Amino acid sequence: MSFHAAFSTLIRSQTPARQEGELPVAPGARIHRFGLMAIGLSSILLALATANECHSIFYPPSLLYGLVLWGWWGLIGSVLWSGGFRRPILLGIAPAAIGIHLAVGCVLGVVHLLLVGSTGFIGGDWRGHFTVYQIWLGHMNINRFGLEILIYGFVLGIIGIVQFQMRAQRDAMKALELEKQLSAAQLRALQMQLEPHFLFNTLNAITTLVELGRPEQAVEMLEHLNSILKSTLKRASPEKVRLSEELEVVENYLAIEQVRFADRLRVEIKVEPTALDSLVPCFLLQPIVENAIRHGIAHCESDGVVEATARRDGDFLRLRVRDTGSGRSGRAKPGNGIGLKNTRERLTHFYQDGYAMKAEPLDAGGFEVAIAIPYERG
Repeated sequence: MSFHAAFSTLIRSQTPARQEGELPVAPGARIHRFGLMAIGLSSILLALATANECHSIFYPPSLLYGLVLWGWWGLIGSVLWSGGFRRPILLGIAPAAIGIHLAVGCVLGVVHLLLVGSTGFIGGDWRGHFTVYQIWLGHMNINRFGLEILIYGFVLGIIGIVQFQMRAQRDAMKALELEKQLSAAQLRALQMQLEPHFLFNTLNAITTLVELGRPEQAVEMLEHLNSILKSTLKRASPEKVRLSEELEVVENYLAIEQVRFADRLRVEIKVEPTALDSLVPCFLLQPIVENAIRHGIAHCESDGVVEATARRDGDFLRLRVRDTGSGRSGRAKPGNGIGLKNTRERLTHFYQDGYAMKAEPLDAGGFEVAIAIPYERG
């Protein structure tokens, strides 16, 4: 597993379920503890391996030697890990930081060699009694000192790279979350623009029926409006819904319009069974159907037909709304107006460039909106 994948998994696992009243643990604190545990475990394993190589992990002098040899670097690694978390500049690659680390590494190297030598385990033998001169002679030489500097640089580099990658991953996740929130806000703004538009048009129609002395039909329209509002207002945010749910909204809306137009409006909905469980953006079809009626059928002197079809075509779902109205006459240009423009923008948010939408008059008369989106099973 790559570091990016491992870190992403670790980040997602930082919010465990907790009991009521228990304070949450910050993800950064959990990652900090995880790093300290990893450093400590690595130093212990290296100490045991060294003790076994020298004599045996059950032989106290060799075990002490291994612990002093690698426990020291575990301690230094823990300090660098914690310091890098609090002040990332400490693990930077600026010339001043490199100079400071070089000086610190030299001092730590001398101290570590003295500590290792003080165990009395020199050259693989237990000396028991030793002098400072013996320690110096056995450990303080240019090769060992150079190796200390290299190990310090290796520990520093590994911790610096890991924490740099973690910060980059965390920043990328924050940026992605911010982008997601902005996108959701834009979608919500579009939906808030669309729903009042539909609501005001419907309320105007109900008002007209009341003024014309048709209260029974006004009540019928209110019942259908109530059904639409129940299905839309319960959604906390813009989302995708099954096509079958979207069609319920369309059918309730068409029932409202049929009250208005009576026998002048004929509706034909043809949906393949395999398409009913596909996911579509909520309130996708209603504004298109509304446009077909408002700009097409409403201007017809004779009866008008609104036809809506949906079918699955391989990896795509193809939707089409067609009317027998007046074509381009009396309409906004294709893609303009609150209905089509809003629909296009919402499709872009959900699918980026992975969709197709055409809105154009038909040669035989009328207007057609055709949409193709990726098929997603609900």
